[in-house]
Amino acid sequence: MTRTILRRSRVWSFPAVFAAVVLAGCSGASGDSGTGAASPSPSQSSASTTPTPTPTPSAVYKPASAEGPAENVPLPVMPEEAKVESKEGLEAFARYWYEAANYGYETGDVGLVQAISSPDCVTCQKYYEVVENGFKDSDWMANAAIEVLGVHSDFLLTPEGRYQALVHFRQDKMEYYGPEGLQTVGEPDAAVVQLVEAIRLNEHWQVVNIATIKG
Repeated sequence: MTRTILRRSRVWSFPAVFAAVVLAGCSGASGDSGTGAASPSPSQSSASTTPTPTPTPSAVYKPASAEGPAENVPLPVMPEEAKVESKEGLEAFARYWYEAANYGYETGDVGLVQAISSPDCVTCQKYYEVVENGFKDSDWMANAAIEVLGVHSDFLLTPEGRYQALVHFRQDKMEYYGPEGLQTVGEPDAAVVQLVEAIRLNEHWQVVNIATIKG
């Protein structure tokens, strides 16, 4: 089975990269059972013997492995700060985008990313293809987690009306499994910097472009 793997290039220094991008124009009640007390009435006796409900244990998260796909993956929640139109808001939003992407890698569900990305985002479309291929039929993906190391934005509006943020991250090698076992292993990305461009749409952020910075 053919797999599409996203490749990324070496990391640059945040200040240098961002300067280059901007210059270039890139876009339960208990009771007392003490002695000597009067005997409880039938209704009281019945109530006192009612068992206390046992809390239902929460589902335990299980990462994907050769034995099967991930189970009970926690749903990432966008922080309130990531909804604010500010430098800090954009940086928090960029972090959340990658958390949403990680959820897709573990579950095959790219809905979270689609909800905050423009249909015209080419890199987003490639991400959807990778996840779709990884979960086709009875297949699943493992060890594709992205770890965000840092996010920086100068919060300057580009001529195209976009705000930019640089995201520095590393990603584990992607492993693709099927009923026959391990099928494909991608190359790990030790360090990557991507330029995330976003706009404000209906008082929310939306990613319109993601580009890997190349050296």
